[in-house]
Amino acid sequence: MKRYFPFGVILVILALTFIFPSVDFDKTENHNFNTGDIAWMLMSTALVLIMTPGLAFFYGGMVNKKNVISTMLQSIVCMVIITVMWGIFGFSLAFGDSIGGVIGNPGTYFMMKGMLGNASWKLAPTIPLLLFAMYQLKFAIIAPALITGAFAERIRFNSYIIFLILFSVFIFSPLAHATWHPDGILAKLGVLDFAGGTVVHMSAGWAALASALFLKRRNEASHSPARITYVMIGTGLLWFGWFGFNAGSAFGASHLAVTALATSTTASAAAGLTWIFFDMLRGRKPSAMGTCIGAVVGLVAITPAAGFVSVPHSLAIGIISAVVSNLVVEWRTRTSIDDTLDVFPCHGVGGMVGMLLTGVFANQNVNPNNTTGDGLFFGHTHLFLIQLVALIATSIFAFVGSMVLLKITDMISPLRVSKEEEELGLDISQHGEKL
Repeated sequence: MKRYFPFGVILVILALTFIFPSVDFDKTENHNFNTGDIAWMLMSTALVLIMTPGLAFFYGGMVNKKNVISTMLQSIVCMVIITVMWGIFGFSLAFGDSIGGVIGNPGTYFMMKGMLGNASWKLAPTIPLLLFAMYQLKFAIIAPALITGAFAERIRFNSYIIFLILFSVFIFSPLAHATWHPDGILAKLGVLDFAGGTVVHMSAGWAALASALFLKRRNEASHSPARITYVMIGTGLLWFGWFGFNAGSAFGASHLAVTALATSTTASAAAGLTWIFFDMLRGRKPSAMGTCIGAVVGLVAITPAAGFVSVPHSLAIGIISAVVSNLVVEWRTRTSIDDTLDVFPCHGVGGMVGMLLTGVFANQNVNPNNTTGDGLFFGHTHLFLIQLVALIATSIFAFVGSMVLLKITDMISPLRVSKEEEELGLDISQHGEKL
């Protein structure tokens, strides 16, 4: 039965393509489409996609040589599984007609219906709806991929597939809807999340912590990175792709996209520099690994704020996030928590720092679409308190929800590999391949 079920799902999907061809054409007049915006969003969609292979290199270089392929594949497989899900019902769950402000109606865009012609998303009127859907897909892909660094070197591949599907449906989609849909509960509250502080990084970070706690420690917790050069290549691809992640979230080739690109660049640079200087302050050598981790932490932290803050304040966000995450990484090493690649300290904590500092440094002169108000730095408390409430609510939802999903997954298919499989390495034991 276990052998036949996965391919049976493929046959069901094949049948759906015949039953729901989705060739209806929206002939509504739409004079808002802008070829410059469409071109930029096509490029941004490609840029965000390259982040997932970048993450594969980033994570793959950090693990033991016997687990490089399995770790990288855990990122790459998200590209194929989440894309198929998104085309069938995933986009509807995130951006379909709102059900209570917490989830979308799965039937709204089922099998990508209503995507042809002049249809557009209400908050991105200058690009086709299908392009908006494909852009948002790339966020849905990388969110579960980020979690994999926490349980690297000890999870069964088949069980991981079940978990990433459940996470996408029950954690990512509700957060995306609540935050980015105009009728979402967090959006109506006035929460600012330009490109995924809550939706991507906090959700993945808290799920990572839950995973590390649930799967417990590896039998061989200490290891040497297989390829630091892979980590450096991955960092370059992530930084490159992040321009689409943040600047693309302006949904057009506009001054706001320029601001988001600039703040992303400066925050990442400031965090990378701060990380190695902070290491030196504590008596450590400036390392390639530290530089790369710091740069990524800066990108994580600026993500929710990219289109709401100025360049000087992006530098502040990069510096503060690097110090905080560095300290949390050090704290984590002194505990029994085996977050293999420190996903929670870097992505979870980085996302939380970014969310709070958005409430500190956001200014309406940077983005007039910010109707919630200026941040704490400018003498206003309203936005900061809203960001704090969103942070607490998202943290509880993502952590508790992930724990429940991990338990459900483990009941369906054991999550942890055997001791013998772990010692042999996941490349061989799970995939029959090796470097």
